[in-house]
Amino acid sequence: MRDYKKYQVWTKAHKLALDVYALTKNFPKSEQYGITSQLRRASLSIPTNIVEGTGRNSEKEFAYFINIAAGSAAEVEYLLIFSKDYAYISENEHEKINAEVVSVRKMLNALYSKVKS
Repeated sequence: MRDYKKYQVWTKAHKLALDVYALTKNFPKSEQYGITSQLRRASLSIPTNIVEGTGRNSEKEFAYFINIAAGSAAEVEYLLIFSKDYAYISENEHEKINAEVVSVRKMLNALYSKVKS
């Protein structure tokens, strides 16, 4: 059985989710059930899918959940672009958190390639 806490990508994804939650605290109340909710759910989906994948018994199932996490990371990347373009976050905030997302996406892709092989 795998320990998700030993995966550096989980650590980074967990931090990203925490950072997204902190960042979205300043979003307008009118977006509580819109982009705030969507961005939070997508960001939290990344580490939770890693955790779920580590709880599976086969490499194929693990790879499946890593792939789901990668899709959620792509979603977060877009939603952050939208948030910047709609002026919910500044250019500087976007650059900082986007760097985290890109790092997580690269790590997920590398892990997927390794597990899938």
